[in-house]
Amino acid sequence: MSISDESLLNGARVYLSGPMDFVASRASEKKSGWRTRVGAFLKKMGVIVFDPWEKPEVRGLHDYGAEGSTSTTPAQDWTYELGPEGADRRAKIGEAFWPALHIDLRMVDTSDFIICYCPTNIYSVGTPNEIILARQEYKPVLFVSPHVYFPELEALRARLKGDKDSADLLDKLVSKVPIKDNPTARPSNWYTSLIPGEYFFDGFGFEPYRQVFGWDEADIDKNETDHKPQKPLLPFLESLHKTLPQKWDAEKQQFVSDTDWLIWDLKPEDGGGNVSDKRAGTEK
Repeated sequence: MSISDESLLNGARVYLSGPMDFVASRASEKKSGWRTRVGAFLKKMGVIVFDPWEKPEVRGLHDYGAEGSTSTTPAQDWTYELGPEGADRRAKIGEAFWPALHIDLRMVDTSDFIICYCPTNIYSVGTPNEIILARQEYKPVLFVSPHVYFPELEALRARLKGDKDSADLLDKLVSKVPIKDNPTARPSNWYTSLIPGEYFFDGFGFEPYRQVFGWDEADIDKNETDHKPQKPLLPFLESLHKTLPQKWDAEKQQFVSDTDWLIWDLKPEDGGGNVSDKRAGTEK
């Protein structure tokens, strides 16, 4: 994983997309979640990482769009009240979140590719919008859909076996919240229509790299131990050092070059003047 000027991803830009509002703990996710690990992995490869938890500084607009544990606080004032007062409160809520949304979409727009983590049990709205924006711009989207299972649910059912009222309450709860196993790590059909099939992954494959990066064991590691990824993301990213991936052409029945991988070779001449065009025979 040594960085060199010849590495295809050296200097490339990536955006890390995935649920934020409805994760179990925003503080824990920001400190040691998947973005932290994947970001460290990519930075070691020389990649410029856009992380919505750590938005970049904007020249002349200090802290514009910064996102933290209180980012969703204004939404608590939401109301359906009719009239000027209700309309004003709704407008202020929209205005309060706009800078964060603005920065996130701009990061997608300026990335060369994006990585998405989309567990089927976590509600997310921003992530589909970011995926659609990236695909509208013909950018590669690397999509991680992990195995989802709830062993604690069956353990709780077993414990409540002799308590019919409690068991009934549990069944009602399960019917109202997204407690649904996804043992095959299957992504939504909407995503399979938006993203080429070769860019889906059923996990990250953190284990071989945990000691190198000093990552403490977490729940996501247990998930991948219990359900070893058949196609992990991190080895795929490491392979991008030397060669860009191909996509499957169903008509030709073969793998072909994927021209969505447009990573600019930006090496400004004369201290930031023109961008060099080194392609042989190119006329300007």
